[in-house]
Amino acid sequence: MTIKGILFDLYGTLIDIETDESKDEIYRTVAHYLTYQGVYLHRDEVRERYYQIMRQQREASGEEYAEIDVEAIWNELLMQEGIRFVPIRGQLAKVLAQVYRAISRNRLQLYPGVKEVLNTLRTSYRLGLVTDAQSCYVIPEVRAVGLDGYFEPVIISSHYGYRKPDSRLFTKALDKMGLTPAEVVCIGNDMFRDIHGAALLGIKTIFIDSNQGAKSFENVAPHYRISQFDDILQIMAEWRPEA
Repeated sequence: MTIKGILFDLYGTLIDIETDESKDEIYRTVAHYLTYQGVYLHRDEVRERYYQIMRQQREASGEEYAEIDVEAIWNELLMQEGIRFVPIRGQLAKVLAQVYRAISRNRLQLYPGVKEVLNTLRTSYRLGLVTDAQSCYVIPEVRAVGLDGYFEPVIISSHYGYRKPDSRLFTKALDKMGLTPAEVVCIGNDMFRDIHGAALLGIKTIFIDSNQGAKSFENVAPHYRISQFDDILQIMAEWRPEA
């Protein structure tokens, strides 16, 4: 069957990102910001409460591959601290999540050749995104690296409460595209989450061996394994039926 769409992972596949959530600066800055909202916590309390609520969120999930919601974590902390007005609390939770991300982030850039390859692929295929991530991070970061508007749909795990390799995320992308598993290719950098997850639905896979992600998973083999992003163009040409 003719390939009509390509599903990409984001981080470690298109975007080269490095974050460090152990930085003391994150929790100190958040604690200082919270004083302007009438919340007085030491940075160590902020760290402890953040991870405590995260653990509680995961335990309550019931999902095999549970995904957290960072905005909900900060929302809960703010509610516990007496900020009751829902719209204000929601706005503050998003600000705190993005401040946390901004300070933890050391690097955010496209891998070499990504934009050029996507510009070529988008003329022949529908491009979708299936990513384990937070929506309050993904949308601004995709925009920051110049990929806004390249993908439809954009499936983000934090919207659903579960992560890859849960095949429901891939199914949601297929449903929105109106395509079958045989009509798409999945490209990712994690053999477990991306390749195994897509393979559960019989989707063709390309593993890109980047500086991130699991390099192997038991009894899982992609259709192709590449190290250069522009190798995708040759593979897609091979999969295109003769006119």
